[in-house]
Amino acid sequence: MGVSECVDVLVVGAGISGIGAVYHLQTRAPDRSYAILEARGDLGGTWDLFRYPGIRSDSDMYTLGFAFKPWTNAKAIADGPSILAYLRETAAEYGIDRHIRYRHRAVAAAWSSADATWTVTIERGEARERSEIRCNFLYMCSGYYDYAKGYAPDFPGSDRFAGRIVHPQFWPEDLDYASKRVVVIGSGATAVTLVPEMAKTAAHVTMLQRSPTYVVSRPSEDALANWLRAKLPAKTAYGLTRWKNVLLGQFFFGRARKYPAKAKQRLLGWVREHLGPDYDVDRHFTPRYNPWDQRLCLVPDADLFTAIKAGDASVVTDTVDSFTETGIRLTSGEEVPADIIVTATGLEMQLMSGIALSVDGTAIDPVRSMNYKGMMLSDVPNLALSFGYTNASWTLKADLTSGYVCRLLNAMRARGMRQVTPRLRDDDVEPVDFLDFSSGYVRRAMDRFPKQGSKAPWKLHQNYTRDLMALKFGSVDDDAMEFSNPVPKGQAAA
Repeated sequence: MGVSECVDVLVVGAGISGIGAVYHLQTRAPDRSYAILEARGDLGGTWDLFRYPGIRSDSDMYTLGFAFKPWTNAKAIADGPSILAYLRETAAEYGIDRHIRYRHRAVAAAWSSADATWTVTIERGEARERSEIRCNFLYMCSGYYDYAKGYAPDFPGSDRFAGRIVHPQFWPEDLDYASKRVVVIGSGATAVTLVPEMAKTAAHVTMLQRSPTYVVSRPSEDALANWLRAKLPAKTAYGLTRWKNVLLGQFFFGRARKYPAKAKQRLLGWVREHLGPDYDVDRHFTPRYNPWDQRLCLVPDADLFTAIKAGDASVVTDTVDSFTETGIRLTSGEEVPADIIVTATGLEMQLMSGIALSVDGTAIDPVRSMNYKGMMLSDVPNLALSFGYTNASWTLKADLTSGYVCRLLNAMRARGMRQVTPRLRDDDVEPVDFLDFSSGYVRRAMDRFPKQGSKAPWKLHQNYTRDLMALKFGSVDDDAMEFSNPVPKGQAAA
């Protein structure tokens, strides 16, 4: 297994994060060589993987889109195929697609301080043929969940069910649900997307949830954005809309966290306006937690509520006792008939695609690391990971992270340094869970993620304007960041 080549920066993942990362490298550090590894057969990440009916963003495209590439579609809440087309167009426009190595999965990365390089082991194609590539800086843009498996509880009696059981992450192309009775198990973003879309042709769709989620309706089109685009140059209109949505999002998040009772009253009031006074909102749409303890579910143009009012869909709040031959028996004793059951029960989170890391021959367990500025790991040199916001668009944080990585690369070159490493030297920093959301998929995974710290620069703020000041305009030097220039192996021997 020979080393095929060496590049300055190796980007892992060709989704939103990876495409944005390469744009920043090309414009802010154009003298660096790079390559992009993509485990799948196409670019797009999430938007290439998920193919279930109605797949769409739950962030507006003025913040989920790239800052450098205006979103010009009339719909602010876009469907999956439109987002994938936007990503392909961006990659082609900036020549990024020519650098992507498809079906190249990074499985291990070993850092050598003597050489100031990562040696990355790759599995290629169906045969998983192994090769290696070396780089000075490794940038992980592979998302936050396991593409190979979704979360599916072991429901009793599932082997008895006579119909089809489908997980949204692996939607079969041949599934015909027209005139069929469908039960969607779940209450998160995937479930509230699937239910109104499938209800258009299914006999009936039941959303079976163990507990409710906050659901908010929003127009699929941003009237102000469309007006601005008609009056102003595309980039100007896009930039203004982007900032409008960032600031409004931060305002509402802050108010919800500060005044949770009032926020809850307002959110449930909106649901009652859509479903009417006779609907049991307390049972089916009133969560046990406060707003923004978990991510809100967005339904464009109230499509979920419209399907419920039309009788094409319904919500059942109960727990599963077992699957039967013809449906699902609930703990209450009621049976929900089904021809198809969709287990929209969540994702399995995975850090950096499960890549095995080592530094100078010692295996690194990220769980024992502290996360620096939401993008690097303590005591791990020349490695960054892209991880977006939980309370706003993923791309906003990914964009800031890529800009900061370029600043680090340029600082290293200007100072003649080959290695940069976050070091936890402050004894007063207390470890805190990487994410503070109460969502099931988050709680299940936190024991496999690094910690964040109780104060800067180890603390995640989940605040775009605050991160903008720190990552774009703040210094790359602080007490935690160590720039060094290890002695090359040959010189050390001499």
